[in-house]
Amino acid sequence: MRSVSRWLPAFVRTTGIVLLTLLIVFAVFRATAPFLISSGLVRSGIEKALSDWTGYRAQIEGDPTLEFWPTPRITLNQVTIREPAKSGKVLGHVDSLSADFSLLPAIRGHAHFHEFHFLRPVIYIRRDENGLIDWTNEGRLSKAIEQAETSSDQTVPMRKDQDAAIGTLTIEDGSVEMTDDRSGNVYKMNGVNADISWPRLSQRMTAVVLARFNDQDIKLNFDSEQPLLFFAGKSVNAKTSFSSPVISWAYNGIISLSDFSTLSGNLDLNVPNVPSFLAWSGQRLPAADALKNVSLNADVVAVDKSLRFNNLNFKVNDSAASGVMDMSYTTTGKPKISGTLAFDQMNLNPFLAAFSMRLAAETAINALLNGNPLQRLDLDMRLSSNKAALGPFQFDNIGASLLVAGGKAKFDIGDSGFEGGSLTAHLEVAPGDFDGGGKLQISIRNADFGGLFTRLKLPGPLPLTTTGSLDLALSTTKPIWVATLSDVAGQMHFTSSAGSFRELDLSSFRSLAADKAFFRMGDVADASFDFDSVKVDATFAKGSAEVQNATIAGRNETITLNGVVPFRTNGLALSGALEATLPTDADELPMLPFFLGGSWPNPVVSPVTTLLQKPQQPSQQ
Repeated sequence: MRSVSRWLPAFVRTTGIVLLTLLIVFAVFRATAPFLISSGLVRSGIEKALSDWTGYRAQIEGDPTLEFWPTPRITLNQVTIREPAKSGKVLGHVDSLSADFSLLPAIRGHAHFHEFHFLRPVIYIRRDENGLIDWTNEGRLSKAIEQAETSSDQTVPMRKDQDAAIGTLTIEDGSVEMTDDRSGNVYKMNGVNADISWPRLSQRMTAVVLARFNDQDIKLNFDSEQPLLFFAGKSVNAKTSFSSPVISWAYNGIISLSDFSTLSGNLDLNVPNVPSFLAWSGQRLPAADALKNVSLNADVVAVDKSLRFNNLNFKVNDSAASGVMDMSYTTTGKPKISGTLAFDQMNLNPFLAAFSMRLAAETAINALLNGNPLQRLDLDMRLSSNKAALGPFQFDNIGASLLVAGGKAKFDIGDSGFEGGSLTAHLEVAPGDFDGGGKLQISIRNADFGGLFTRLKLPGPLPLTTTGSLDLALSTTKPIWVATLSDVAGQMHFTSSAGSFRELDLSSFRSLAADKAFFRMGDVADASFDFDSVKVDATFAKGSAEVQNATIAGRNETITLNGVVPFRTNGLALSGALEATLPTDADELPMLPFFLGGSWPNPVVSPVTTLLQKPQQPSQQ
């Protein structure tokens, strides 16, 4: 052994001796620590630490438990935080509180704690009128937040004597109750589990919080280099995210706890099920069933007391859009949304359904929708889309605008392709004396109505091919998109160029009219009727259309119709005539008056000449 020890380097021997000495000292220190450290001292130390941090009185009911392996740790049971005043209002309660502490300072009578673990804590928080949290009374955290709040320079570092170590905080199965003085609401979360890393007041804070809110599991992430300034209501850079089964969002940029007008960053929002989200949040929205999912991504920035969403990518149901949107307030304090959205394809039904219900203000319907956010919202939106649909109707390259302000709302389609032609429309609704009213104007030019009738699979003798124009003006005392046909009044003018009527054989029509007093339109459906033009004028009232002048002019024969079409019964009551188009053909094609009645698509034809024949008088014997 001596020969071996001679060639060992001196520093190796020295290192071994030092390590052995340290191990012996550590073992002795650990073995004697329970006798050197008073549990009462550690208990009073953590009690004082809680009081110093919160500014309130910390009361510990249970006996402390000390552990020294693998690290020194104290566990306290039944910890209550109360106001120091006589009322002794409870601000928080913890079933069990554990914390690591340092041995040497504890032996000297100064315990320093870190790595806190709270089991089943209950915390009560109040948010004041300014949007700030009433964190503490006169504790260390409160003073640090107050100083940060009054500081005009956010770049000045915190003084060393004001800084303090915090460490890691773990929360298990806690609950939080926050009273919001601004809204008067009380928000409660339970099942709170959190991991918070905040080494010092002046350093970065990261937090992951799991909880249950309104019967939904939620997850919140927060990461900021300046958490103290954030809690003081200042604007700081932060990364935040929120996720739940009904809504999720992620934000990266400037954020403030008290003033959202300072936002400047990127927002990604997703609502996979709008009706479920509204039910979870306690809000009500008209036509929510038509809105399945909504998502958006945008760069958010505060501009002139409003929020602007730049580079906006927006998706509702299966329709995607991009553009710019602003959120601001009118002079009366009403929220206003304005902007421009360009869709690849869109469904107009949800827009118009929500639009019509929005206008039931100052009415009986308003009572049913009391508290509806759209009742307090102004809109000024410009919409465009390559493809759009309204029920079975299809539009191309549509340009539209939606305006809701001053007790009125307007929806305009300024330009749109429709069935190979063009369409413009204007919908206007305003509160009325009873339950609101509105009007609708539609103008269609050079559209393929024959193709439309075929695509809609409408039965009966309708144009198979024709290009026409339509002017429609309707009004109602009820919101136009919830009114029934019985509530609509107005007028219509339709004209078309040459085309063909399917299931209408005029030769069979004349033959049957000469032989039968009654026959059905289905009996003359073996051929089609070519025409040169169609002209129809009609008025609408009380659930019926009064056809004042309908003319279907063919090369040889012309059909004219007048009468009533009741919508509710799908019936017809029309008087008509079939006559020669040219007067010179009147002898060959004499006028044939008839009555058309019954239900579409197979009404009954009654030739008037047959109906007017008088029965023969019996002969006198």
